[in-house]
Amino acid sequence: MGEGHAHGNNANERATLIAACLTGGFMVAEAAGGIIANSLTLIADAAHMLTDTAALLLAWWAFRQARRPSTPQMSYGHHRMPVLIAFANAIVLLLLSLWIVVEAIQRFFEPEPVAGGTMLVIASLGLVVNLVAFRVLSRGSTDNLNIRSAMLHVISDILGSVAALIAGLVITLTNWTPIDPLLSLLVSVLILRTTMKLLRRSAHILLEGAPEGVTGKEIGADLVANVAGVKGVHHVHAWSLSEEKLIATLHVRLEASADRATTLAAIRSRLAEAFSVEHATIELEVA
Repeated sequence: MGEGHAHGNNANERATLIAACLTGGFMVAEAAGGIIANSLTLIADAAHMLTDTAALLLAWWAFRQARRPSTPQMSYGHHRMPVLIAFANAIVLLLLSLWIVVEAIQRFFEPEPVAGGTMLVIASLGLVVNLVAFRVLSRGSTDNLNIRSAMLHVISDILGSVAALIAGLVITLTNWTPIDPLLSLLVSVLILRTTMKLLRRSAHILLEGAPEGVTGKEIGADLVANVAGVKGVHHVHAWSLSEEKLIATLHVRLEASADRATTLAAIRSRLAEAFSVEHATIELEVA
């Protein structure tokens, strides 16, 4: 399990670095194209790509940090670093989306000329680059919160490129420039919706909330039902160090006839099997 987990993190690390290079490389060209075309959709997408490049580099760095061993000062190691980076990425996406909403509303009431042809070319190239980056990331572990955060950034770029492509086509054919801020507004709303889910999930882990399906009541009932010698369970606390590493502390009342060592081993085994709890601190009490 440890070897497979390490291999998965190495794959995630490579995927985020490749995606960061692809996104960062095209971001400069898109920003220049947005300025030349005077397109808010392109500028907004380039701004997204700038933050996404930083987010992907941070994700790559977080995976490297998670491999560092524990120290006296960091007794649990750096496994929570990817969750912290995912939370920070969500905050950045939230603020950036709000800024684009405000800018789009202003442009809708005060339209500006936009070069539709330039938008079409830049948006088409951007869409290809973003699809390649998404494909690279999808080869990583999509169960990982940091990878999901990175993929959300790239998905936002894909939506931005599609919006710019549609806006460029409409402006080229009809010269109706309000389509530019309207589509950038739509993209921002879609990004806000998915960003809030990521924000809630990462914040829940950072606040040491109970993992899904691992509440104290469920753990207690399961141990009483499945481990011989367990009479009762109380003072249960369960939380996540990261999405892959669950931790719990609990007090267990044993039957007077129960063997402490045997029952303790059975409790640890059951916690790992039924709840994926990797580390548990268990205090035994004789009924």
